[in-house]
Amino acid sequence: MRALPVHLEAGADLRASLEQIARLEQASGFVLSVVGNMRQACFACPGQDAPTVLQGELEIITLQGTLSPEGVHLHLSFSDPTCQMWGGHLEHGSEVLKGADLLIGWLQESPLNPGTSAHANSPHIQVVLAEGCAWSRRTERLLNGLGLAYEVMPAGSGSLPQISIDGRLIGGYSELAALHTSGALNALIHG
Repeated sequence: MRALPVHLEAGADLRASLEQIARLEQASGFVLSVVGNMRQACFACPGQDAPTVLQGELEIITLQGTLSPEGVHLHLSFSDPTCQMWGGHLEHGSEVLKGADLLIGWLQESPLNPGTSAHANSPHIQVVLAEGCAWSRRTERLLNGLGLAYEVMPAGSGSLPQISIDGRLIGGYSELAALHTSGALNALIHG
């Protein structure tokens, strides 16, 4: 692992800045630590169709998740001036107030066997998504944040989203997130 200290100036968009850094680094990693504040927080709460936006002097408590050149999947928690805690999925529009200092851990890529490519052993992931569905958007964010390629299938009937890996139906967003949290998704994808 390689650690990279990052300082974000006042006015920086927290998510957009981290997306740009991951693209410039062409690496995958995660947030190790963060200290700073925001003047505006934009975050997705569970079960809500639109992001929640709060303004004021907001102290960042935690920022956890993954970064890759394909996107980020980050969860933010912060407190408002009354010390009330808030949190959810970090969205664009979360603006730094005075500054933010982060430490990012970049993963070292494992060397590939000669004659193979990074996608040769990748699983075939298929997803059925619904337009305007918050759970479908979360599914896309999680897969993109993990840097996983997937095929979007035409919507049929039943509850959406639906995710299949190598032809095996694993369920919807909740099942995908549970597999990721437990580490079983990594084992399923990387064999």
